[in-house]
Amino acid sequence: MEHETPAALLAPLFASLDTLPGVGPARLALFARAIGGKRLVDLLFHLPQGHLDRSARVAIRDLRPGTLATVAAEIIRHERPETPRQPWRITIGDGTGFADLVYFARRPGPAALAPGSRVLVSGRVESFQGRPCLPHPDHCLPEARATLLPGIEPVWPLTAGLMAWHVRRAMAAALARLPALPEWHDPALLKREAWPGFAAALAALHAPDAMPGPAPRRRLAYDELLAGQIAIALVRARLRTRPGRSLVGDGRLRAQALTAFGHTPTPSQRQALAEIDADLAAPHRMLRLLQGDVGSGKTLVAALAMLAAVEAGAQAALMAPTELLARQHHATLSRLCPVPVALLTGAVKPAGRRSILAGLAAGEIPLAVGTHALFQESVRFRDLALAVVDEQHRFGVHQRLLLGAKGEATDVLVMTATPIPRTLLLTQWGEVAVSRLTGKPAGRQRVRTTLHSLAALEEVTAAIERALAAGASIYWVCPLLAESEAGDLAAAEARFAVLRARFGAVVGLAHGRQEPAARAAALEEFAAGRIRILVATTVVEVGVDVPQASVMVIEQAERFGLAQLHQLRGRVGRGTAQSFCLLLHGDGLTEAARQRLTLLRDTDDGFVIADEDFRLRGGGDLLGTRQSGQPGFRLADPVADADLLHLAHRDAAALLARDANLATTRGRAVRVLLALFEQAAAARTLLAG
Repeated sequence: MEHETPAALLAPLFASLDTLPGVGPARLALFARAIGGKRLVDLLFHLPQGHLDRSARVAIRDLRPGTLATVAAEIIRHERPETPRQPWRITIGDGTGFADLVYFARRPGPAALAPGSRVLVSGRVESFQGRPCLPHPDHCLPEARATLLPGIEPVWPLTAGLMAWHVRRAMAAALARLPALPEWHDPALLKREAWPGFAAALAALHAPDAMPGPAPRRRLAYDELLAGQIAIALVRARLRTRPGRSLVGDGRLRAQALTAFGHTPTPSQRQALAEIDADLAAPHRMLRLLQGDVGSGKTLVAALAMLAAVEAGAQAALMAPTELLARQHHATLSRLCPVPVALLTGAVKPAGRRSILAGLAAGEIPLAVGTHALFQESVRFRDLALAVVDEQHRFGVHQRLLLGAKGEATDVLVMTATPIPRTLLLTQWGEVAVSRLTGKPAGRQRVRTTLHSLAALEEVTAAIERALAAGASIYWVCPLLAESEAGDLAAAEARFAVLRARFGAVVGLAHGRQEPAARAAALEEFAAGRIRILVATTVVEVGVDVPQASVMVIEQAERFGLAQLHQLRGRVGRGTAQSFCLLLHGDGLTEAARQRLTLLRDTDDGFVIADEDFRLRGGGDLLGTRQSGQPGFRLADPVADADLLHLAHRDAAALLARDANLATTRGRAVRVLLALFEQAAAARTLLAG
């Protein structure tokens, strides 16, 4: 094992599940749906939601409704249903009383067991006419096969068609194939926390002999957190040691841009720009995160930073996650910057693309704006000195830094309009330099936010009619595009039809399934004022800048995350007029949902909102791109395991300080850990540059 590579050592875990007995193509598809993958490692990382204790035997006279019980009894009689609507009842007795097994099916499996048979039954107890009953018990098997009943039964998340016994059988086979892995944790830590080994922790959760305490799950959570922290620390370490160059501009282009802007930068914009200028002037590479709440003026800071690179004789590029946002950045930079600005997206026609590529390669185009098309292999810059990545939460770390690899010593500035909570900031970035824009440009007013029940929809629509008559432009956002099985959800297409019938051609529709040209046309019509009510899905969440839009209606607001609602609200209030955000919610609003919406109503501080949203929903992926749920984690919860996250952060820093190349015994074991959690490839790709 000592000479095996991590990939060879872990090969059994990355084998397909259909190599296990009983897993054919159909069941493989079910597993993939339930566990999010088709490999043994995906199955092993599919942790139980809890455990049921079926080990104790309960006499029938002691059965209590609402409890889980396991009973050893004799089948007394079968009562077969006379009509399809009647249940099949099987009466059992154990000398202390009688109970009924109830099945709403024509012929349940236990029907084959004749009266007089001894059975072991386990399930949830209910009461019918004063007598205990077990409707559709979880287990009913001959007492002679009692060993097949798990004493402690894991409760795994399942999907339709996938049964617990399918998972149990596959899990036993997967655990049997676990290779002997080296221990990657400090022995002192394991002893202090009383943590089992990796394989023992998995077995304690998936095939327990006794109810597992918190130690096995926390051990596995720490494995995942440590792998992420080490991978990110490796990336940061390499970026810090990469040679950079000093970029100092003379300010002439910036002065022209500020004249075109027409306003004085806010104090926080000036502070952020000073911090960026200091990084650009330093001889090492910059990696700085610019956080700015909605409407705080990040684009101006980015434009001025990019012009400093151009003043120094180099090039700069800005990457956005969507074509819409890229086009809007291109329009803004073209208006502000007194030098050519190219737009490069997947929609650019071949002839135009060839011209842009030639201009970038020759250095004739100093500034470029685009989507992920910017970091395709065919795109070459003569001298890319600064890469700016906007809406960083839409890209993984890997994608963010690939653009930086387009230059010899490229500085990287990443921006987000979604304020990052302190815990997630640590998780994603560690000690990366951070600049925050805390103010808003002069003239911006706070958006008045109000809550309304959907029962008051007619009143809201009447208010919209008055706003329309007063000259307002209005967003109306729905959580879904079309009607679905969840018929209570508002659908954009249905709302569009209703509003179009009432207000006519001034109502437009924009959603993610439209052809890009049609969606862009609708947004352009809205920006031009020819469409006055834009019904949309969350395609307007970022990058849509329509200063005259002053009303935002969000239907079924409780269906959105807090940070997403805050982003949507940020689409209004971008002009000088008083703006409004109306949050429409269903009548069955839970207390938790009401607290969330009330928080949004009462504050426009994006950092407060982001902290609460992270606590409730999690923060997205670390080295990947996923943004909903916990950040890329299958085993850890960065909120509940916040203490482990901070411990992993310190552990990773201390380990790499002693063993930067992971060459010691523990370092080699950590290489296995990185490969196990699939962080090695991301770190290796990033380090290669």
